[in-house]
Amino acid sequence: MDGHRVEIRDEPGHIVVSVDGTELAASSRTRVLHETGLPPRYYFPRADVHLEALDATDTETVCPFKGRASYWSVRTPAGEHRDLAWSYEEPIESAAAIAGYVCFYSERSDLTVDGEEQARPETPWSRAGAP
Repeated sequence: MDGHRVEIRDEPGHIVVSVDGTELAASSRTRVLHETGLPPRYYFPRADVHLEALDATDTETVCPFKGRASYWSVRTPAGEHRDLAWSYEEPIESAAAIAGYVCFYSERSDLTVDGEEQARPETPWSRAGAP
């Protein structure tokens, strides 16, 4: 864990995430998390997320740098996207800035920053059901 870094800051840009053409969240109040070895992760305030599009799953993971995460799937006319979104309801102290915010895998969704579409990164989470 030496050299592992997690940095969270406010993101003033307008961030939109969608899947299969369905908008899931849009905000100018996101927080971006930069973590060693991972693409930037945009965390949305719940008020800016279309929560009606999310279905809670029983999936939970634990990260030593952020805490315990719970997950949601998204269903669109094109199909289900299992565990596409997650949240840290009670993160560890160093990640408190993202408590209750919702994040989506940019590997499996469409992300725009200030109207500019971002390329999908390739990571172990690029496929549904990955770690």
